Amino acid sequence: MNAQELRGSYWIETAPDGAPAPPPDADVSVDVAVVGGGIAGLSTAWELVRRGREVAVLEAGRLAAGVTGHTTAKLTALHTLVYDHLRRTRGREGARLYAESQSTAIRRAAEIVSDLGIDCEWEEAAACTYAERPEHVGQLRAEAEAAREAGLPAEFVTGTELPYPVAGAVRVTGQAQFHPVKYLRALAEDLRRHGGAVYEGTRVTGLSEGEPCVLSTDVGATVRAREVVVATHYPVFDRALLFTRLSPRRELVVAGTVDADRAPRDMYITPEQNTRSVRSAPQADGTRLLVVTGEHFTPGTADVEERFARLTAWADSRFAGLTVTHRWATQDNDSTDSVPLVGPLHLGSRHTYVATGFGGWGLSGGIMAGGLISDLVEGRESEWAGLYDPRRLASVVREGGAFLKHQAQVARHFVGDRLAAVRAPAPEDLAPGDGAVVRMGGHPCAVHRDGSGQLHTVSARCTHLGCLVAFNRAEQAWECPCHGSRFAPDGRILQGPAVRPLEKRDTEATGSGRSDTGTRNHP
Repeated sequence: MNAQELRGSYWIETAPDGAPAPPPDADVSVDVAVVGGGIAGLSTAWELVRRGREVAVLEAGRLAAGVTGHTTAKLTALHTLVYDHLRRTRGREGARLYAESQSTAIRRAAEIVSDLGIDCEWEEAAACTYAERPEHVGQLRAEAEAAREAGLPAEFVTGTELPYPVAGAVRVTGQAQFHPVKYLRALAEDLRRHGGAVYEGTRVTGLSEGEPCVLSTDVGATVRAREVVVATHYPVFDRALLFTRLSPRRELVVAGTVDADRAPRDMYITPEQNTRSVRSAPQADGTRLLVVTGEHFTPGTADVEERFARLTAWADSRFAGLTVTHRWATQDNDSTDSVPLVGPLHLGSRHTYVATGFGGWGLSGGIMAGGLISDLVEGRESEWAGLYDPRRLASVVREGGAFLKHQAQVARHFVGDRLAAVRAPAPEDLAPGDGAVVRMGGHPCAVHRDGSGQLHTVSARCTHLGCLVAFNRAEQAWECPCHGSRFAPDGRILQGPAVRPLEKRDTEATGSGRSDTGTRNHP
């Protein structure tokens, strides 16, 4: 298949898809409003409804169709090489709390699947972090030791079921893989049965904290709630300055059918070669879908077609004869100290909470966040609340170099991308399907030529904090390299933290000096 014939996310394609839940047609008052309908938001909402709270979920698009619907769908507490890092930065107790909280999330998901009878292709599997290069074996041995100390059933092994040799691997049994969209849609149905409300196509644009808190939306309805949970993957409210501690990372996925006897049954990841992750999922005809992930990059900074080709070639070389049928991309946020930010939104928070920074492990992290935030809302103590607390001040020292590196990268984009716009091609030189940021009338404009040859012009300033966007031809999207907002060619929001679209520009008006001031997210 060529790129145009490949399908998108397998999880979204193969999940039952009913009619979207309509936006609210009047103002709403609830105990808890959850902003975001992915794994963290729905897990939190479901836990609170089951505890007797009146809850409303507000989702800008469709439930589970964002980051959760584009994941690799591994549910594991082994997060590449995190435990040796945590042992050094958070001590053995910090590593133990991390392992315990993530493992508890896996057990919680298994309980929910069993209790609700969810058909989500749940499979128990081992998780493995491996290396092909012998010089990395020392890291793996240290990780296996740290993971064991943290309480995981981890061991160092030298052989795997992969059809190519490895120098070594960390193996942890008792993990799981499943169909995340089927799981979450079943969770949403149960939430509704127990009195919870779900509103899709409802983007939250403002938050006023108080008693109650008040949320404004793009559909005109106002939502009042005693407590608010911001689970939008990247927080859409800047008052906590969490954007200074989060780095967006985009990653590619290719998938195709293999015979069941050729498919790995465990889950594998290596940090080598710009990350390679491999797992398989059952299909109705008895074959399995091989899912290969890797080639991570900062949004708006890569030739994505080239990286898709690189990942596809790697998959074909390791699993000969694989025919890729699906490809998609996902986006994660890395916290600068490698630990998610889950808890009160900011230092002065009394009724607002956040869940973000899962670093590519949002399934176990999101389920963990659901339990943790539910406990906080109810005033219950949680053993691992301090580990994940977004207000943790000691992490500023621990973050050190990572924090400064992230800020330097953002600063480079603020300056360098504006210079690049000067060297961009003229709009008339753009081929169909291409886009570029160009100077028109002294202002940066994002210009895209569609398949019919028509030009579409919008402001190139991201409406979050004003960085210039860049065009991703493979996915036909404008992307902000600073904080990861993504927009359609016509300026519509595809992914936050931006809550306002790119402003439309008339080519002639812009060329004559029309103002382009941009807007920022400070609701």
